Amino acid sequence: MVYIKIPEEFGYEARELLNLFFPGNGFAFAEDTSRVSSHDVMITLDITGFNLKIELWQGNKNLYSETMHLESKDNTNQLKIPLKVLLYRCLSHYTGKKLPWGALTGIRPAKIVHSLFNQGTGPDAAYRKLVDYYNLSHSKARLTVEVALNEAEFIKNAGNNVSIYIGIPFCTSRCIYCSFPSVAINKYEHLISDYLKALHKEVRWAEQWLKDKNTAIDTIYIGGGTPTALPENALDYLLNHIVPVLPLENIREYTVEAGRPDTLNEKKLRIIKNAGVTRISINPQTMQDKTLKLIGRDHTTGQIIEAFNMARAEGFKNINCDLIAGLPEETEKDFEDTLIKIGRLNPENVTVHTMSVKRASRLINEKGNFKQTDDETVNNMVELAGAFLRKSGMHPYYLYRQKNILANLENVGYAKPGTEGIYNMLIMEEVQTILAFGAGASSKIIYPENRIERVFNVRNVEQYIQRIDEMIARKVKLLDT
Repeated sequence: MVYIKIPEEFGYEARELLNLFFPGNGFAFAEDTSRVSSHDVMITLDITGFNLKIELWQGNKNLYSETMHLESKDNTNQLKIPLKVLLYRCLSHYTGKKLPWGALTGIRPAKIVHSLFNQGTGPDAAYRKLVDYYNLSHSKARLTVEVALNEAEFIKNAGNNVSIYIGIPFCTSRCIYCSFPSVAINKYEHLISDYLKALHKEVRWAEQWLKDKNTAIDTIYIGGGTPTALPENALDYLLNHIVPVLPLENIREYTVEAGRPDTLNEKKLRIIKNAGVTRISINPQTMQDKTLKLIGRDHTTGQIIEAFNMARAEGFKNINCDLIAGLPEETEKDFEDTLIKIGRLNPENVTVHTMSVKRASRLINEKGNFKQTDDETVNNMVELAGAFLRKSGMHPYYLYRQKNILANLENVGYAKPGTEGIYNMLIMEEVQTILAFGAGASSKIIYPENRIERVFNVRNVEQYIQRIDEMIARKVKLLDT
């Protein structure tokens, strides 16, 4: 057993790393080291003045020791990163295991590079910092710097405006890995009209707030759920009566998730196109029919191709496709076949997600029924996707990570130059306020002093409808502080 003694305020950060090295819970926190046997391993971390010291002991034998001098330690947050770096190095020494993302456990690695850029650090020096200090692998460090460079022009001066997220929590079925706020539309169709009325009220409040603050909208993103699960008349009302309440004259990008191909037809695509939407997502996740059935998606690969061709016929010139590496029971050959089939469709963007086992998903409760992809296989899938999409003329433009992601990997958005998803970059790098509307939507308020505050709408659709005035009041309270 590995025991660790660490100041209580750093327990969360320590646990994140320990779980990666000992996923079977082969560790425990210990306040009283006298109870640790001579056969157990003990890690201690002490803070003395401006020095952090970590030691690894087995009985009376010291197996590892390292001290780091701090330039300053004004608050607890400033100590979290060096503490994780020391702990990572200690654990890596003890286990012989190197993690691709080193000491980083956060979901936004490119933010570190942007911070370095803002301090005058160049790309080469930023790369060295990621490798030498944070202990990233060379490939992950290169990827992170490349993404940050590709994002830089899009997110520059973004703080002057806001972006809008509108959540439509209706879906035709629930995938086994999904943790988003969504409900089956066949059971909740009777609530659609009232839901849109409540949403309309929230958007009308935003229109007045934007006018009062003289603030422009940068991007709009309509997600879910599956927005195109709405009936045609409801989709038309959303796009032609609710969204146009907002000042749209200066927007750079307008995205609608048309994720499920079985929810699309020519009329819906025409409604979306005529409403001024500039970018859509048609999300296969995989092009293997056996997997689609296994994960709970009620469509086939044939319907994906049909929906994509319909969208092209309606004039859409910026289409994203989401794929997932590491879906249950898929092989590298299956994933390669999916890439080849997606390549034939020739989308402008492809977002490659690594499978994540989320607490709010069916998969976490039914994982015994599914074979989880091993680390080596999912890593090969991710590497294969990167090479394939680069060869197709795309480059990585945004990057994020998730908890419980297979092989401790990442999600990467690839795009042909000039078709990057701007909203994705803005929300991921946290450089702009995002006002979010709808059940389960989370607004993120960015303040000039780099303070970030969040305000959440209730997830339950009926509660959202009943408590819409409260949802608006929550935003008013936070925005006025």
